[in-house]
Amino acid sequence: MPLPDSLTAREAAAELGISLATLYAYVSRGLLSSSPDAQGKHRRYDAREVRRLARRKEDGKRAGKVAQKVLDWGVPVLESSITLVAHGRLLYRGHDATALARTESLEDVAALLWECSAARIADAPAVPIAAAQWTAWLKLWGDNTPLDRALVLLPAAAAQMPRVWALGRDAQLDSACAVMRLLAAAMISAPPSNAPLHRQLATAWQVRSRQQAGLLRAALVACADHELNASTFTVRCITSTGTHLFGAVAGGLAALAGPRHGGETVRIAALLDEASRAADLDRYLATRLSRHEQGTHGPVLSGFGHPLYPEGDPRARLLLDLLQDCAPARSPLPQVLALARAVRDTTGAEPTVDFALAAIERVLGLPTGAAFTLFAVGRVVGWIAHAMEQARDGSLIRPRARYVGELEA
Repeated sequence: MPLPDSLTAREAAAELGISLATLYAYVSRGLLSSSPDAQGKHRRYDAREVRRLARRKEDGKRAGKVAQKVLDWGVPVLESSITLVAHGRLLYRGHDATALARTESLEDVAALLWECSAARIADAPAVPIAAAQWTAWLKLWGDNTPLDRALVLLPAAAAQMPRVWALGRDAQLDSACAVMRLLAAAMISAPPSNAPLHRQLATAWQVRSRQQAGLLRAALVACADHELNASTFTVRCITSTGTHLFGAVAGGLAALAGPRHGGETVRIAALLDEASRAADLDRYLATRLSRHEQGTHGPVLSGFGHPLYPEGDPRARLLLDLLQDCAPARSPLPQVLALARAVRDTTGAEPTVDFALAAIERVLGLPTGAAFTLFAVGRVVGWIAHAMEQARDGSLIRPRARYVGELEA
């Protein structure tokens, strides 16, 4: 016998296990909808909607509500001792990340997050891939984007690694250093090197100013980790299945590329370009906000407003300050800062680290996609730290789904 399509008030209340008064309260709060019956004397309730709400109520007793909030800027879902975001600050193992970015290299921060010495990273063996092999790969894939090169070359390199599945601490650190350096090498089309990564990027991008190279170093450190963002959670899920570090990082890189994550830098670059050509910046912003990017809590633009930093992203503040100190003469910096001020005045939203990375790319005249490269090369350090932590934990990450589809009679 098929289930009814609609229910009376008493039937709906019975299905939910609540009183009629509570049922009416659910309707007034928007949790349920009702419609008049054929005679217009009574209200009917959509049976599927009622049963869906009943299942959610049952899940709530088993922490289903917590699980839902966890996946949407909610309460912590995993225990970690790596990174804390709280009270407008970002801390790497208890150390202020923006303070570290002023003085330390990405390798120094890797040592902190991986809980080893900086010398252990500096002295790690060279990547065990023949130079001729790597050169041939780069020649084959050189015309592709940095992201595509990395997604192809990391798995290819993994097949050449003699101890990719080894679980010992030394083998794990050797793999970590290899992944970090191979990712950078793939993205900048260069041979793998043990030189500091910010110097490798500066050389590839022909950044000769020591101060500008220092800005690249600070950007890498600022991007090193951000607790359980989408790409890091992906890395932890993959690691929990028992796969090797190369596979986990490739998965994180794919997640990072999405336009709502690290790939947002591409959208911000387009925003900066459009805004620079606008005859009236305020009118341009008003048009852009009204037509395209209405956010849940008011108008937002790519690169502005971070849910974890209501008062502004400290990473963006640091990088934009450092950029002002080393911008070339007659650079686009004034237009970049004018856009940030206009958005702040219009929406109250502050720049995010993604905006700062795109600003660095534009103001220093770096290759297209350099902002994403900075993000990825920095973030791989955090992915590796989380992979190590997850491997030590040893458990499989396997959340449950709340089924909201139809059920047979």
